[in-house]
Amino acid sequence: MIKVCVVGAGGRMGREVCHAVHADPDVELVAAVDPAHVGERVERVEIAGDLQVMLDAGAEVAVDFTHPSTVMDDARWCLSNGVHAVIGTTGITPANLDELRSSADASSANCLVAPNFAVGAVLAMRFAEDAARFLPAAEVIELHHEGKADAPSGTALTTARRIAAARAEASTAPAGDDAHPGARGADVDGVRVHSVRLPGLVAHQEVILGGQGQTLSIRHDSTDRTSFMPGVLLAVKAVASRRGLTVGLEALLEER
Repeated sequence: MIKVCVVGAGGRMGREVCHAVHADPDVELVAAVDPAHVGERVERVEIAGDLQVMLDAGAEVAVDFTHPSTVMDDARWCLSNGVHAVIGTTGITPANLDELRSSADASSANCLVAPNFAVGAVLAMRFAEDAARFLPAAEVIELHHEGKADAPSGTALTTARRIAAARAEASTAPAGDDAHPGARGADVDGVRVHSVRLPGLVAHQEVILGGQGQTLSIRHDSTDRTSFMPGVLLAVKAVASRRGLTVGLEALLEER
């Protein structure tokens, strides 16, 4: 039985993770942290405001769905205190990953960071990377709920970087006119990324690739936050056996 603490337990994703952990017979929810929801209860566990509660409860793995402004402090604390970290919070930069890699290498605990825990999204990123070898022009459109803190999303950034690395040469297209900056989206390693934020959305992404006389669209939709839970649970169960830093779910799926 793996003992789990959920950090950000009072948020929409955090509560969903608590429910998923509670329902899985192989893991146990022993602690929950969220300074904005102290004293509330989730799956019979009282939410605390301080990370120390996970040590008091004997947590082995911390799942973090918080905010880009706090996630690195949480990760540093977990790794320095020997608690494995599974991070689903977006906004993790390449520099952050370098720091987490060094911290995990120096710690007895491991770290797993995933830009997206939905298995379908992981597969869509792989398909887009494969397609970019043959269709050099590609743009990414990502759509999320209005409360998402970062734009572009971590999934969109990862997708764009994988496309850029896979294709033999970058495609060129006009960047737009000076009177309307941003009309062509963000430039991520030469791949245009467009972010949409609207109520009613959860998490959606479409990659449109173009070649001579043809286009290919690869789309993934998470219509409910439960779509992320199988991936979260897979990470919780695997992180202790994966030394150092693991980025993305793909390596875990390859082992199945």
